[in-house]
Amino acid sequence: MMLLRRTALAAALLGIATLLPAATAHADSASACAAGARSSLAPDPEQGRLSDPRAAAFPERAGFDGFVRRFPAALCGVQDAAGARRLLDTWGEALWQAAVNRAQGRRPGGDLPDRDDRPLYWTRLAMTVQLDAWQPGFPVDRAALKSRFEDASRGLTANEFRGTRGVRRIFVSGFDPFGLDTELRRANPSGSAALQLNGRRVTLADGTPAEIRAVVLPVRYADFDAGIVERAYGPRLAAGPRSADMITSISQGYPGLFTLEAWAGRNRSADPYPDNVRALSGGTPEHPATAPGLGPGAEFLRTSLPTDAMTTVQAPYPVRLNTAVTEIPAGGSAPVDREDGPTPGSRAVAGGGGGYLSNEVAYRSNRLRLELRPGLPGGHLHTPVLTGLPAEADRLTGPEFEGNEAAITAQVLEMLRASGGPAGH
Repeated sequence: MMLLRRTALAAALLGIATLLPAATAHADSASACAAGARSSLAPDPEQGRLSDPRAAAFPERAGFDGFVRRFPAALCGVQDAAGARRLLDTWGEALWQAAVNRAQGRRPGGDLPDRDDRPLYWTRLAMTVQLDAWQPGFPVDRAALKSRFEDASRGLTANEFRGTRGVRRIFVSGFDPFGLDTELRRANPSGSAALQLNGRRVTLADGTPAEIRAVVLPVRYADFDAGIVERAYGPRLAAGPRSADMITSISQGYPGLFTLEAWAGRNRSADPYPDNVRALSGGTPEHPATAPGLGPGAEFLRTSLPTDAMTTVQAPYPVRLNTAVTEIPAGGSAPVDREDGPTPGSRAVAGGGGGYLSNEVAYRSNRLRLELRPGLPGGHLHTPVLTGLPAEADRLTGPEFEGNEAAITAQVLEMLRASGGPAGH
């Protein structure tokens, strides 16, 4: 079984049409299935953006169009539910590894910059449309299969630390692009950083070698409700030789600067700003809402990252420790902004990074850290907003955009390196 999976993964990475024995043995039926497939599901708002030709151009201009072309036939070659699960794992992991390899210069293809995170996002989305349209001749749990593919294509599976003795292990998460109804071409520098850093061996400021592993999370409340943050961070926080020595979530934050967030708040309060499927959180600053199923924890959690060391990296962007929060004070009913952290007994409205999913990933990951590995450094890093897209709406990239993206990721790496400096001990 493991040999079959590895062979299939290698085939997918090489762009070979025949990925699984089932797809070869039933080529005729696969073609009929692919040609006759009709989705019974209406595309969600995220998938609906694929109707824009610019969205569909990202896979092709990154050399990922083979994934989109061949996926339907591979699906139609599956003979049972177990085979479907294996195939979704294999293709998801292959897409993730292809994106990592491309971001790190090991997979040439297309004319988009290597470090661009957008091809992974739009290719995955196109493949979920194909998965929704698939009509197998046997019962499947379609939602569970889609979740498997999402996890695998985001680095949650087959992406463990090597566990080499004497090498520190740093685990980070980034995010998909968001705000696409306003500007469809947007990228997310946190996702770009995750792809460029995943699997990298670096030397920290104190000379210690370190390995970085990363995942890219969706900007969707429903996925957070279903535990994707806990699935991502939980295995890396479990005790053992492959567990993390430091964790930090990363997201895009403020214009022109990095912020290390001192506090993460428990509640959602970003409405009316929607997520990528235009869903709302149910929480506003006046009426913050706790996410469904969120485990027990304090209203605010403080970072334990080595912020003194990490804020020594001040170029090309300034780096600040952000101690601000928004709270409803004990006995009060209206939100209050505070620059010096929360007061005792208050209800969380927003952490330093707001009341959206960047705050929530920080809260969820560090709530879990305090439960499983309370002595571990952990927190959240906001990158500068990525700017520089060309004014012409049909141009997907440009020199200023690419230069800014490169500079942000390079500084993320320098801040992670600084985390092992003397001030971080």
